[in-house]
Amino acid sequence: MPELPEVEALAQHLREHGVGRTVTRVDVASLSVLKTVTPPWTELHGRTVTAAGRHGKFLDVDCDGLHLVIHLARAGWLRWADTMSAAPPRPGGKGPLALRVHLGPPGQGPGFDLTEAGTKKGLAVWIVRDPAQVPGIAALGPDALAMTRDEFAAVLAGRSERLKTVLTTQKIMSGVGNAYSDEILHLAKLSPYATAGKLSTQAVDDLYGALRTILTDAVTRSVGQHAATLKGEKRSGLRVHNRTGMPCPVCGDTVREVSFADKAFQYCPTCQTGGKPLADRRLSRLLK
Repeated sequence: MPELPEVEALAQHLREHGVGRTVTRVDVASLSVLKTVTPPWTELHGRTVTAAGRHGKFLDVDCDGLHLVIHLARAGWLRWADTMSAAPPRPGGKGPLALRVHLGPPGQGPGFDLTEAGTKKGLAVWIVRDPAQVPGIAALGPDALAMTRDEFAAVLAGRSERLKTVLTTQKIMSGVGNAYSDEILHLAKLSPYATAGKLSTQAVDDLYGALRTILTDAVTRSVGQHAATLKGEKRSGLRVHNRTGMPCPVCGDTVREVSFADKAFQYCPTCQTGGKPLADRRLSRLLK
């Protein structure tokens, strides 16, 4: 799933290559991806891209005051091309293409596709005059990279949830997902199951420092990359996430996993949980 660093990199790419260009045509291959009806997507035609940014993990393309807001969800992606195919995609096709934006004469100019792999669809697009009209944006907590240390501590104070939950709940703080939360907790040497509101002052300092380090380093690596290489760049910088069974690069212990219904997180027992493996409910059920 694209998280804050990848979405920031995509926004930067659009600022460099899309701002100043005119939307000449929008092709909708999957109507289900559109979460708004009014204004229609055709109202983007003829508008100039004036800015591109993000709100948490939402990508925001400003077209003369009309915003194309994109949430890539778990398997969505933005694919830039210097020359887009002029042939409109077939609506309702079974391929990954959901929406295409032409930023020049079709077949001659650049643009981008929004695609989504797999059968579980979550990619979403809104066309709004104010990004706050998107319910997910209106509900966002403070941006993970915009908080001061004291603001971060205030977010954690009194919370009874586990750290993993707090870091990944967008209404609490925005921008961090499953992968980078694993990396942040590993660098901070904290258990994913630690209670957020019970951290010592030193642990809060360590967690805030880890959050800043992991995210800023990832943004630095990602910005300037072509969209096609961003996923590989993200994977190359991960030390524990998706590395179950591999040695921890810090201590050499085996990276462990805890699985849930549709996702999993990874951690190092030696670095994070005092050498004690966390209970994996999926494995426990299999052993009964």
